[in-house]
Amino acid sequence: MKKVIDRASSRGYFNHGWLKTHHTFSFANYYNPERIHFGALRVLNDDSVDPSMGFDTHPHKNMEVISIPLKGYLKHGDSVQNTKTITPGDIQVMSTGSGIYHSEYNGSDKEQLEFLQIWVFPRVENTKPEYNNFDIRPLLKPNELALILSPNGKTPASIKQDAWFSMGSFDTEKTIEYKMHQEGNGVYIFVLEGEITVAEERLSKRDGIGVWDTKEFPIHILKGTQLLLIEVPM
Repeated sequence: MKKVIDRASSRGYFNHGWLKTHHTFSFANYYNPERIHFGALRVLNDDSVDPSMGFDTHPHKNMEVISIPLKGYLKHGDSVQNTKTITPGDIQVMSTGSGIYHSEYNGSDKEQLEFLQIWVFPRVENTKPEYNNFDIRPLLKPNELALILSPNGKTPASIKQDAWFSMGSFDTEKTIEYKMHQEGNGVYIFVLEGEITVAEERLSKRDGIGVWDTKEFPIHILKGTQLLLIEVPM
């Protein structure tokens, strides 16, 4: 098994006034040659947006963009006539393909918005742009790791890549045996809250670890923990 560890405190951080953002991988003005991507996972941004503020309309091309709200209201608009506001328990997926313009705003004039912005390299390029949002609440059960995104139709959400996303919240201690869905893949584990032990490493809130060159591995979860797992081709 191989591993790479990205501590929360080592991430790139920028305070733009209306936006406070942490970058696990190189993004915008943050550049770390040792942190460009993890396999097909290109961007993992941890964003906090002030009320009524947001990202004005801008373009994307040939990237799978997944947004996961953690708090508040994420308001989306795009050039293929989609408008939608989502909250924790929803996820948003864009296949930007041959090109799309979109905006992302805090849909509340009172409450802070916190969300994860994730980019994954696509399996194929220049496809027709697509936007979808999904209610994953029926999949999220206490003390279980739920598969929320897959490439094969076994979950509501999918992207144009051999990728599997899992989430779970745990109020008791337990050990999960994670099995790779595809040979040659790796898993990036992001600790949203709490603590875990994996690959002989102890990780806390907003720490990340990438694991590959293995078919399965255990994750020991301490109580009060919330996790996001992103399995992608290496």
